[in-house]
Amino acid sequence: MRKYIIERDIPQVGTFEREQLRAAAAKSNEVLRQLGSDIQWVESYVAGDKTFCVYLAKDEEIIKKHAQISGFPATKITEVRRMIDPTTEQAA
Repeated sequence: MRKYIIERDIPQVGTFEREQLRAAAAKSNEVLRQLGSDIQWVESYVAGDKTFCVYLAKDEEIIKKHAQISGFPATKITEVRRMIDPTTEQAA
């Protein structure tokens, strides 16, 4: 599977209370169960009016399908090509 970053425009998501975030996670998980093993949610970062979600998926189309069914917009979908971190400098 490929790794993707999904940018979602969700007004005021950064102010959501714990229960609102739990409900959003439950809805997302419900749709993921429907879609099967070709898509997996890894984690999300919640900011002011956006979330940045990391997903593993077979392709962009299944991410779009998740967005359509769940009601969470996939404003921008970017495939991750490579990863680096502070230790990359020392890699052989």
